[in-house]
Amino acid sequence: MKNRIRILATSDVHGYIYPYSYADGKSADHGFARLSTMINSLRDSSTILIDNGDTLEGSPLSYYHYHTKPDQVSSVTKVMNYIGYDYINLGNHDFSYGEEALFTHLNNIKAPCITSNIKFKGKPFAPTYVIRETEGRKVALFALVTQHIPNWEPKHHIRHFRFQDAFETAKKTARLIRDLENPDYVICIYHGGFERDLKTGMATEEQTGENEGYRILKEIPGIDILIAGHQHQSKCGTAFGKAYTETAADGRELACIDIYTDTGIIEPKLIPVDTDPKQAVLDLAQDEEDECQIWLDQTLGTCRTDLKVRDEFDARLHKSQIITFLNMVAKEASGADICSCALFNGAVGFNTSITMRDIVSTYVFPNTLVVKKVTGRILREYLEKNAEFWSQAGGRIIVSPQYDYPTPMHFNYDMADGIEYTIKVSNDPGERIVSLTRNGEEITDDMEFTLCVNNYRAGGGGNFNMIKDAPTVKEIQTGMVELIADRLNRESEISFEPVNNIQVIL
Repeated sequence: MKNRIRILATSDVHGYIYPYSYADGKSADHGFARLSTMINSLRDSSTILIDNGDTLEGSPLSYYHYHTKPDQVSSVTKVMNYIGYDYINLGNHDFSYGEEALFTHLNNIKAPCITSNIKFKGKPFAPTYVIRETEGRKVALFALVTQHIPNWEPKHHIRHFRFQDAFETAKKTARLIRDLENPDYVICIYHGGFERDLKTGMATEEQTGENEGYRILKEIPGIDILIAGHQHQSKCGTAFGKAYTETAADGRELACIDIYTDTGIIEPKLIPVDTDPKQAVLDLAQDEEDECQIWLDQTLGTCRTDLKVRDEFDARLHKSQIITFLNMVAKEASGADICSCALFNGAVGFNTSITMRDIVSTYVFPNTLVVKKVTGRILREYLEKNAEFWSQAGGRIIVSPQYDYPTPMHFNYDMADGIEYTIKVSNDPGERIVSLTRNGEEITDDMEFTLCVNNYRAGGGGNFNMIKDAPTVKEIQTGMVELIADRLNRESEISFEPVNNIQVIL
């Protein structure tokens, strides 16, 4: 279209291609197949198509691929080539399967990667920026990823990578582009989100530097458009004279930003992806999808204990026995005194006949395990942080609003086995653990224990810095999904007495 440049952007698609839920097969408005149809309906010769990272990890199909044929080109790579992206950024989860998997993707995708705040073996990993001329205008694009990746990923996944400060890189790059290129428009593509409310400026999370979108918008001159991601929030508008977007996860939305070159108006919007899926995209991945479905429906064992999640709130308030089982698996693998894990958002638990579908629909991340050495004081501090998950309203227990807004973060509430404890929600934060024992004996500050958590939590994920700072005893490199499947292969029936060791009271 004359006098109009269109930017289309996807972000956090997380390996979803097919338009249905892997847990129950129901239709879902997500995935690359639906995105492809929407993109085709909006794209013209003046369009730039961008992906903002987190494409390789997240779906059962991605999990199947990277655990059965990691050296082969993935269906996600093939589909993105078919769709025809112009540029791609990297997200934190694109490192979740390690360097070789990432390079197999990057060496086979046709779109150039332009992530600018990464060094690989001491050298810049990608161009500082790129210039695209269209409709008689010069458009500069540069991309960043949150620098917090080393807090989440095992060292062997990012052995040769170093991540520079995203804000400082954005500041230097925007100034460099303006000085050298004199562009008409500068677009910052950032796999990170917003740390403050865009209207009020109030902090929406701890200011750790994981997300710096608000600061980039407010403090860095020379940027016209910020395409954000990572937080899976639907955000779109203008702030501090800059347009911004952020889309929901799994390909449920497409960001569309129109630049009207005759008036200078920039119009951002989010478009729900409810179009029919593109058959050619489905066909590209069909063979691997068929294999994945057979794999998912393998029966690995049975359970006599109720491990089904029917209500996520109740499963956390009263500790579902699926948590007990996951902690049992972690204890067997780690030998730790105490094991602790979260119920992930959307977890379904196990049916009576347990399949791989149950496992990957319940333990949805490719986490490994880490054993930390903690004192009784650190253990109590850790539990107090978890107790902040709860609040009260109208004489009843509720989830604290900060765990629902701006993004549901229910995966940041861990439940521990190997100890007994009571959370009194009506007490002030920091004073809610009113009882803490191990085998009936009160735990004192000077006692020492081994605590097993996942690698995300061990790196301080969720602002659990007391765990990050605790000495590491050992790391178990086998992922939890494999550990669960191995347990079922050895012991085909799960049966144990329920363990109700956590009390949450007003």
